Amino acid sequence: MKVTGFSFIRNAVKYDYPIVEAITSILPICDDFQLALGNSEDDTESLIKGINSDKIKITRTTWDDTLKKDGKVLAVETDKAFDSIPSDTDWAFYIQGDEVVHEKYLPIIKDAMVKYKNDKDVDGLLFQYEHFFGSYEYVGDSRRWYRREIRIIKNNKNIRSYRDAQGFRKRDNSKLKVKEIDAYIYHYGWVKNPIFQQRKSNYFHTLWNGGTSQEASDGQTFDYSFIDSLALFKGTHPTVMKPRVQNQSWDFKFDLNKKQYSLRYGVLMFIERLTGWRIGEYKNFKKV
Repeated sequence: MKVTGFSFIRNAVKYDYPIVEAITSILPICDDFQLALGNSEDDTESLIKGINSDKIKITRTTWDDTLKKDGKVLAVETDKAFDSIPSDTDWAFYIQGDEVVHEKYLPIIKDAMVKYKNDKDVDGLLFQYEHFFGSYEYVGDSRRWYRREIRIIKNNKNIRSYRDAQGFRKRDNSKLKVKEIDAYIYHYGWVKNPIFQQRKSNYFHTLWNGGTSQEASDGQTFDYSFIDSLALFKGTHPTVMKPRVQNQSWDFKFDLNKKQYSLRYGVLMFIERLTGWRIGEYKNFKKV
């Protein structure tokens, strides 16, 4: 069984992406790794080369700025990385630049790939998610966060990145048939120094709404207090993330009793916590 990891990245230094941690977290179970390295304005290439692994293959790309609206360019760059995967690969393991896998899940993931490798009714594997917010001690626990997404797919080039690259579908727009596994993706996209977070937020506004990025001015910081609800994270972080966790340079505290949502939203949250059923949940996949 051959496994190829893949991802895309641009301006990882400028926006403080944990791309090194993302790649190295899954590298132990990958035979190689294909990275679409976008035209960056910083030292992202040196950052990647610093991983010092002959498994990593870099494809240099240029982002199409006409595809910024609705995040389409992110899907295009994902497909570039996926299309560079050689034909002898069985499974393609997708990891975004702010996602990390805890080492405790690697045996579970590998076992699932072995189990479903020859199952023609399985297009991919579905992961659980933890979304960190504000600091490394809090996770999102409201309906605003997606709970599951596809991160491993068969090496079938009929599969394409969907919309803003959150998930995948086939070229005919049909949903992938997936097996859900008991492994988590740790999403750190909302955990960084508030200055970097504001810089990233300004840039990402252009990816969904078009227009020109307005850089955060010196001292302008992101306001994390708008969040509706958080919970304490009770687990451990991946080993590759521990230096970032230990070197957190900003303070963020949240009142766990504070719930900033409507009565209707509160009722939906109560039902979900009581039964596990998220009413009206968006599912870009078919579980088999």
